[in-house]
Amino acid sequence: MLSKTFIDTLTARTKVVEQTTDAEVVTVLAPASDGYYYIPTLWAALLALLTPLLLHYLDFWFEWYDVLLTQWLVWLALSLLFQWSPIKMRLIPRNVLRTRAARYARLQFLEQGLHRTPDRLGVLLFVSLAERYVEILTDDGVARRIDNVVWQDMVGSFVQRVRRGELEPGLLACLDAIGEKLAATFPPTHQDNHLPDAPVVLAEP
Repeated sequence: MLSKTFIDTLTARTKVVEQTTDAEVVTVLAPASDGYYYIPTLWAALLALLTPLLLHYLDFWFEWYDVLLTQWLVWLALSLLFQWSPIKMRLIPRNVLRTRAARYARLQFLEQGLHRTPDRLGVLLFVSLAERYVEILTDDGVARRIDNVVWQDMVGSFVQRVRRGELEPGLLACLDAIGEKLAATFPPTHQDNHLPDAPVVLAEP
């Protein structure tokens, strides 16, 4: 998903950010937030059910068992085809993609231990590529001092750069913006680092 050189750069940049603030920042990069297996399969099944109508329209006449076999083969072929990511992601409603990605982001917030930082100053930068979804999640200590609109503006700028094909520089710029805001609001009073600096790169679901 990203080169090792860039991962090392992102790790070093995170370390610099955390030296300027008491907050803890973790970046999670996911190729996708869900496998989305059932929706493409349902589409394949619906199209397979239309097979007899198509055969009738084309004036093909088969015995009933031939029609069933044809339907099964159509379903199998389309099920495999629709699992190809460029097609699969177009078959899934946008609200489903956003809901799954948002849920996965919150799961990662907990799994990475951001809810257990001192003074509740955990910040998650979550990126899910398949859904083109970016979110910044913060714990209570940060949320009480920094309005969520600030993070939304950063996300908006990042997404614009991703649309221009600038994923890596956009990600670094977003991390820097997060660091600047945290440094201004939560300047460092200690040097303890409770969470790893390296980004968490998740496997395909």
